[in-house]
Amino acid sequence: MVTNVTNFSRSGLYDWMAQRVSAVVLAAYVLFLLGYLVTHPNISYEEWHGLFSHSLMKIFSLLTLVALSVHAWVGMWTITTDYLTPMALGKAATVVRFLVQAACGMAMFAFFVWGVQILWGN
Repeated sequence: MVTNVTNFSRSGLYDWMAQRVSAVVLAAYVLFLLGYLVTHPNISYEEWHGLFSHSLMKIFSLLTLVALSVHAWVGMWTITTDYLTPMALGKAATVVRFLVQAACGMAMFAFFVWGVQILWGN
C-alpha cells in the first residue's frame, strides 16, 4: 500500500484536479504565446522584452511556472508510486522511490527558483 506521505495532496481526486487545472494554465500560456508570435511575425528583441516587462505577463508567467511545478510533481509522484514497487524492485523499492522523488523534488524546486530569478531579476 502506498502512503500519502509524499503525495501532493490528500487524495487522488485532489491530485487529478491539480493536474487538470495546471494543464489548463499551461495550455492558456502556450496558446497566448503562440497567438502573440503569430500576430507579431517579425518580433524584435525590444518587443519581446517589452512583453515580458509588463507586470501582468510576469504574473502570468509565474502562475505558469507554479502550474508546471505542480503538474510535474503530480506526474512524477504518480509514475514513481506506480512503477517503483516491491514487485519491480524488491525490498529496496521504498528507499529507491523516496530517493527518486527527493531528486525530482529538489530539481523542480531548483528550476522554480531559477525561473523566479529569470522573471523578477534584473
